[in-house]
Amino acid sequence: MKSAIIIDGYVDEPAVLGVPPYLSTYARYIAGTLIFKDFEVKYTTIDEVRKKNLFSSFNNFDVMVILSSITVPGKYIGGTPISIDEIKKIFSSNKKPFRILTGATVNFINDPDEVHADDLAIDFLKYAFEKVDYEVVRNVSLLGAEIVKMHPRFPDIICEIEVSLGCERKTYCTFCSEPILHPKFISRPVKDIIEEVEKLYKNGVKAFRLGRSANILAYGLDKNSNKINVLLIKELYNGIRSVAPKLEVLHTDNANPAFIAQHFPDSARAIEIIVENNTEGDIFSFGVESFDEAVRKKNNIQGTVEDIDFAIKLVNEIGGIRINGIPKLLPGLNFIFGLAGETKKSYEVLYQKLKYYLENNILLRRINLRQLMVVPNTPLWYYNQKKRLKVNKALFKHYKYLIRNEIDSEMIKKVFPKGSIVKGVIPEFVEGNITFGRPLGTYPILVGVIGKFDKKSDIYIVDHGMRSITGIVLGKKVAEYSISELAKIPGISKSKAEKLKKEYPSTALNEILEVDLD
Repeated sequence: MKSAIIIDGYVDEPAVLGVPPYLSTYARYIAGTLIFKDFEVKYTTIDEVRKKNLFSSFNNFDVMVILSSITVPGKYIGGTPISIDEIKKIFSSNKKPFRILTGATVNFINDPDEVHADDLAIDFLKYAFEKVDYEVVRNVSLLGAEIVKMHPRFPDIICEIEVSLGCERKTYCTFCSEPILHPKFISRPVKDIIEEVEKLYKNGVKAFRLGRSANILAYGLDKNSNKINVLLIKELYNGIRSVAPKLEVLHTDNANPAFIAQHFPDSARAIEIIVENNTEGDIFSFGVESFDEAVRKKNNIQGTVEDIDFAIKLVNEIGGIRINGIPKLLPGLNFIFGLAGETKKSYEVLYQKLKYYLENNILLRRINLRQLMVVPNTPLWYYNQKKRLKVNKALFKHYKYLIRNEIDSEMIKKVFPKGSIVKGVIPEFVEGNITFGRPLGTYPILVGVIGKFDKKSDIYIVDHGMRSITGIVLGKKVAEYSISELAKIPGISKSKAEKLKKEYPSTALNEILEVDLD
């Protein structure tokens, strides 16, 4: 039997994520395609290659596929995307297999020889099949589900699920790669989505994100005369809940604030269905990009600032219900600095708007500040050839500092108040005597844990950082803490820590803190 190795160099596009703990649709579809073609498939990640120095360890395979598809700027804790130099090193060190580079990184390469590849494929399915439709996707998604067990982090992974391809808009934002990668908007059959979730669930996956979509609320729009398909969204969420009854995470990603405002009240009903079925901590990622109307118009960003205000308030109203002290669904806002038409005023308008939300108790789960990444063949790429776009580094640094220190640091206290419980936090790294971890989910919050924390645990929140929260393991007894660890908790002095150790050794620390909070 022929053999193939997939090296996951990770994915981050406007409508799909595949950096650990996320496992992208692309990696699973590639695996399914190779299995369909009668290959025995192995899967690993670039971080495993680095960790175990496996750069020249793949000559025993017939085919080698490296997946690399980063088209938006980002910072990651769970993994580091593959570099062009690493692609070259792996391919040049393994000459026996037929070597294929796939993903959006191919757009930046003119010839396979540049990276020592035998072939390039932006879209692996189109490369492997004469015709790609949702019947093909259905087959390869089900076959590829089995590779989840090969992921180094399994079972602590979250699977990205494809809901639709392309953007529902007739014209597009000047900087976006989605319409280039997927020119036509099409919704995936609901039955296929539910069947894939069921197959993944049976393979041990308990966390899912309906993230492979430019706008979750547009799902089924193409089957409903360009109106929000409330019934299909309900069938989707109910179906997932029925085949994965003990799932731990059901989140989504992208939604369009202008679409929400322009399709009200149907948008409200669709949001209600999501909130009825999701798990707490979910986020609608809004591609606001700029609050400057001139910048929005110049870059063809849909909707007005009033539309954005409406959508943010509506999601707060419907999604603000709390489970374990945490809102079920809140907006997250993405911004790009360096867009055409940007001025100093653009930065100040953004800052003042975020300040308004904070002062009026309009909650935001995250504020993502990114510098422009120009993707080849987008309208902005052509614009950039004539008039070079540049981020004002001084302004970006100044306003980023203001937003992080004055907005984020206060907003996080409102979203995750003391006494909240974050479920299923997984330890990731240690700094000093604090262990940091994150739960599985969409844009998971970073949690610093006081005391011993070496396995997946529920965390009780006791304090806040600028963009992280601090907590203790739920149910952990006072006797299990040292005096110095207890004294790190706000409200507990060294003398009080000694008293607690002496008088309440068998009591869970969070139970004592709950009394203090009351």
